[in-house]
Amino acid sequence: MKRRVHKSPQALDDLAEQGAFIGRDSLDAEIRFYDAAEAAFDRLVEMPLIGVRVETGTAALTGLRRWRIPGFENHLIFYRVTEEAIEVIRVLHGARDIESILSGE
Repeated sequence: MKRRVHKSPQALDDLAEQGAFIGRDSLDAEIRFYDAAEAAFDRLVEMPLIGVRVETGTAALTGLRRWRIPGFENHLIFYRVTEEAIEVIRVLHGARDIESILSGE
């Protein structure tokens, strides 16, 4: 059975926020960002353990992994692998205080 991608409401908000920010300068770049993010999610379905493990100290985020969006390497996908799905928890820009954001999950 092939895994599916499940994006949390926070991840959907993250994608919309970052896409809108990128789109301020270029609508074409915004579209490329969304396409690259979807391609990255597809890659995670095919190779779920490709991302680096992330230690958060938060029990609810045990098993969290990180993977970059190709072409937008400062944008990081934080996800967990289950038998049924790739659970995308957040999609964050690398310049943000990721540790604080994730510890608040």
